[in-house]
Formats: sequence, structure tokens, C-alpha cells
Amino acid sequence: MAKRTRRQQHNKAPAEVHDLYPRENRGNRDRDGWDPMQNPAYGEAVDISDRREQRYVKNITPRSEGQKRLLEAIDNHNLVMALGPAGTGKTYLAVSKAVEAFEKGQVGRIVLTRPAVEAGENLGFLPGDMEEKIAPYLRPLFDSLGDRLGSRNLKGMIKNGDIEIAPVGFMRGRTLNNAFVVIDEAQNCTYTQIKMLLTRMGWHSTMVVTGDPDQTDLLPGMSGLADISHRLEALENVGVVRLKDEDVVRHPLVAEILGVV
Repeated sequence: MAKRTRRQQHNKAPAEVHDLYPRENRGNRDRDGWDPMQNPAYGEAVDISDRREQRYVKNITPRSEGQKRLLEAIDNHNLVMALGPAGTGKTYLAVSKAVEAFEKGQVGRIVLTRPAVEAGENLGFLPGDMEEKIAPYLRPLFDSLGDRLGSRNLKGMIKNGDIEIAPVGFMRGRTLNNAFVVIDEAQNCTYTQIKMLLTRMGWHSTMVVTGDPDQTDLLPGMSGLADISHRLEALENVGVVRLKDEDVVRHPLVAEILGVV
């Protein structure tokens, strides 16, 4: 008798089971506005495409005249020096063009390098193997690539050798053929280091050097970016693009800060 009573009470209980997937052509949502694709943090429905791994927009569009000149210079020159303040998109545009060239089959690999220089702090000895030690310095390059490729594709391309990310100290003695090379934060390289990097260029390769000569972490007079860029402007086959404060695409305050600091 007790079992029968409990069974009857169970059958009368309201059903609180929701569909795992939204029903097609459903006019109204379930009771209480519940939806399986709802964002619990904001109470808004989320498009199913947003739940997939994000991919980049293949056709990037310049957001300033300076960025337009930079993209045109990369298309028309094998060596480009991109100089300008922080937030002008130097690294992002260079990495984007590298990914574009690789996917079009114009180059066989992407090589990204930057100096392992700390921004005014001494972190001491870092734990781990070589890759773990240099990872914090190369993080900005991983971020730019992740925005363009997605983390899954990025890991696969690095594993296959299609993308190589290395510090400046490992570039001596190499010849980079059939590659798109991006040298980031070149203001933290000495004159000798930049000269060494520029002479790594091989056949069927494109090289973009980015940096801000006014924001070096080296001792005064040690950075070689400004001097080498001035010398290379005399060469017709080298593109030197100087971005300005009006080309900053970060928060509008960044441009104002750079104007007074």
C-alpha cells in the first residue's frame, strides 16, 4: 500500500525535464524562460556559433591610414620595418599577413622571434625546460596567433613545424628560406642583433620587423632599431612604415597617454 501511494505521488509531481537541444521552429521558450543555449551569467541566449572555437576573419581591414600603408608595404616588399607606438597593431597585422601568406601557399612556414628581455624587472631563473623558460617572453606572439588561428589549429601547426617561435638568441647561423619571418619588439635588440636577424633572410621569404624605438627596455643608446631603420630608408626595396599616435587602435586613452607621457 505504501509503495502504491509513493508511486502515485511520483506520477503527480511536475516534470522538470528540459530538452537537451532546442526544438526546431519552437514559438515560445519553455516555462520560466529556460533555454539550453542560455548564458547563465547574463541570462541571454547565445548563438551556437559562439560556442565553437573562434576563428579569425580572413580579410583583415586596416583601421587607419598608417595601417593601410603597412599592409601595402608588406604586399610590395620582402623586408618591412614597422615602427610606431604601442597599440598601433604592428604585431597583429604582421602575424595576420604571415598566416594569410601561409594559407595561400606563398610560404612554407612562419617564423616568429623576439628578444627575451624583461620590461624593467628581473625575474631571476625561471623553472622548467628551455621551452617553459622562454614561454613568458613569447606569450604576446602566442596571443596574436591564437586570435588568428584558434588554439587547436595553433597547437597543431606548431607541432607539425609549420609555425616556429624562438628567441633572438637562437637565430644566429640560420638561413630562413620560403618563410614569413616576424621579428617582434625589435627595439629591445642591439644594432648587432638586428643586423644578424636581417641577414637570416633566404629565398622566397618575407620579413617584417616591428618595434617602438621610444619604448626600449635596454640601456640608453643600446637599441639599434632607430639607427638601422634610418639607414634602410635609403633602399628602394625595403619598406619603412612609421605609425603615429592617431593609428592607435586600443582604448582611446592610450593615444592620449602617449601624447603626454
